[in-house]
Amino acid sequence: VQLQASGGGLVQAGGSLRLSCAASGRTLSNYAVGWFRQAPGKEREFVAAIRWSSGSTYGSTYYADSVRDQFTISGDSAKNAVWLQVDSLKLEDTAVYYCAAKLSTPDYSSTYYIVTGYNYWGQGTQVTVSS
Repeated sequence: VQLQASGGGLVQAGGSLRLSCAASGRTLSNYAVGWFRQAPGKEREFVAAIRWSSGSTYGSTYYADSVRDQFTISGDSAKNAVWLQVDSLKLEDTAVYYCAAKLSTPDYSSTYYIVTGYNYWGQGTQVTVSS
């Protein structure tokens, strides 16, 4: 699976962005896709994820507690695309945002946040929040 993240940019605090993750090479219907972010000098951290079950159009979503009321993940497995709507941006949201994918497994609901569990990574898109 090849992943391409886009949509980052410079935005003022309180603003919004819509990040996109385009996948190619495999259909996402059997995969889970996560968004992660890495701020300067910090470790990469989980933000949100979505996964589809076989035959299901709508995905199950997962969020880090810190962004649950601020970010919204959505996706379309038929279009091989996942989006992350980021609202009410704060200075501390400044980071490189990555999308990543892994095969959806039965234990995913307890492992979705583990960075090293994802096999496929996009190149990242920079989000910079200014005051």
